[in-house]
Amino acid sequence: MGLYDAYLATRHRLHDAEPPAHVALVLTERDLLADGAFDTLSSAIRWAFEYGAERVTVSVSVLDRAVAPTLVRELRRLDAPEQTVVRGPQADEFDGGSSGAATDRGADAASESIDAPVRILVGLGGKAEFAGAVRELAGDVADGEVSPEAIDETDIAERLLFPEEPDLVIKTGAERLSDFAIWQSVYAELYFTDVNWRDFRRREYLRAVLDFQDRQRRFGR
Repeated sequence: MGLYDAYLATRHRLHDAEPPAHVALVLTERDLLADGAFDTLSSAIRWAFEYGAERVTVSVSVLDRAVAPTLVRELRRLDAPEQTVVRGPQADEFDGGSSGAATDRGADAASESIDAPVRILVGLGGKAEFAGAVRELAGDVADGEVSPEAIDETDIAERLLFPEEPDLVIKTGAERLSDFAIWQSVYAELYFTDVNWRDFRRREYLRAVLDFQDRQRRFGR
């Protein structure tokens, strides 16, 4: 660790505020196709736990389905704690079929692995996840299990594949939102950095955490 990294780590350690318990990293397929990108991801996950996170969610958007098999295969090989890789509609042409993988809302998911400390979503957009929850809720209404007048936010959240809300969402390379967890991230702290993923280092992660710790979270109030 360089001197500047050590300085940032010391600031983090002495900070009065708690670090983010649930960190989300939002990437694109282009980010992961660069040389060394998967090593960077393994390191970022390790840094998250090193600096106080209890859960890490990685979202990878996929525009070219032809690269999905490579992405899923390499992501399953990451040097990371217990993890599950979930495939969404954008990556549904790949049918590798391993424990913890799913093409939609748990289609072939091992339920015990969904709660893994590291969850990697490949081609699973927030809109598709939300639509799936609404379809399930509509089915429950049709079956008479839920009254339309009684529906509230909890009914939606309970039907999401991953209902946990991230504390900190990190997006590299550009200041724009993505389709990641559009319901769950409504009160998350968003951190955008101009640094591209291929150049993301420990210091960039620590800057994001310190920025989070310096903020006064209002949760929509």
